[in-house]
Amino acid sequence: MSGDVILEAVNVVKHFGANGGWLSNKRPVQAVDGVSVQIRQGETFAIVGESGCGKSTLARVLMRLLEPTEGSVKFDGTDVSHAQGNDLKSLRGDMQFVFQDPFSSLNPRMSVGRLVGEPLEVHAPDLTPQERRTRVAALLRKVGLRAEHADHYPHEFSGGQRQRIGIARALAAEPRLIIGDEPVSALDVSVQAQVINLLADLRRDLGLTLVVIAHDLGVIRHMSDRVAVMYLGRFVEVGDAEDVLSRPRHPYTQALMAAIPMMDGTDREKAPELLGELPNPSDPPSGCRFHTRCPYARPLCQTESPALTGEAHQTACHFWEEIAGAPVPAPTRKSETAEARFALYRAATTGGTVIHNNNSPTAED
Repeated sequence: MSGDVILEAVNVVKHFGANGGWLSNKRPVQAVDGVSVQIRQGETFAIVGESGCGKSTLARVLMRLLEPTEGSVKFDGTDVSHAQGNDLKSLRGDMQFVFQDPFSSLNPRMSVGRLVGEPLEVHAPDLTPQERRTRVAALLRKVGLRAEHADHYPHEFSGGQRQRIGIARALAAEPRLIIGDEPVSALDVSVQAQVINLLADLRRDLGLTLVVIAHDLGVIRHMSDRVAVMYLGRFVEVGDAEDVLSRPRHPYTQALMAAIPMMDGTDREKAPELLGELPNPSDPPSGCRFHTRCPYARPLCQTESPALTGEAHQTACHFWEEIAGAPVPAPTRKSETAEARFALYRAATTGGTVIHNNNSPTAED
């Protein structure tokens, strides 16, 4: 993996309703609030967090599918946020997106050959029709499909096959970076591993850089080099995937890891229990945004926002060094630990929200 930075975001902010529109008479939704990150050439960088934390919005801002409210995004030194004309067209070829739902992202009226070949019409207009068909057939074979599938339509394929079609379409322009917005979460568990392995093979064979949005921490550990944990629009922990997931420092990361059931049915030791719901992003808490749900919160956390500090392993927590050796606080609500953890795990793996009703947490899909 090269150390060269291919994608850089500096203080990226995305607020919905801040510049007019139907939300302008309300408080703006602070979906992303001051995120900075450097992504290296050839690595797989994962962004994880609960549903509603802003990770998908950030992915779309990085791709310029959404315009940032503030901040800048650069791809290989080129300002993505202000690119126009041929510069923007070139960037579209270098940066491609794989959407979460492989069915809704494919036009049902277009054959697979047209879907995969459409980027070639834009980014390789000099190809003859025969050359284009040859390239499409090669792309389909590269993702594990057959050349004759070019004559079929999306509804004729399974979910995993449709996602392979979406990946083939993303590869058509010969990109250097692919952003996948939960590319396997809509697939059956039995198919997820196949698509994960396909992405890993493509990264290795083609020298791609991958940015993966996900909430399944098992998937992240398997395929990622580095991981950023996002909470309410901000990164709270960033570092090497194995380091962050094996030795999480931030209480939020610890709670996410603790929510994953052990294979033998036992609970993980020394893990804080995450209670309460994600705050409203249009009215986030002052200070540390996690303090309303943190079992270790102190008065300082309510008034001062912690900076993301560290080198290889960065953490945004005032007291993470003390927390590392501290005993786990008792839950502040009456609830069964296993039930609370299963609720959070189910919410995290289905995109739901943890709901607390009569002091009993459940997950609403």
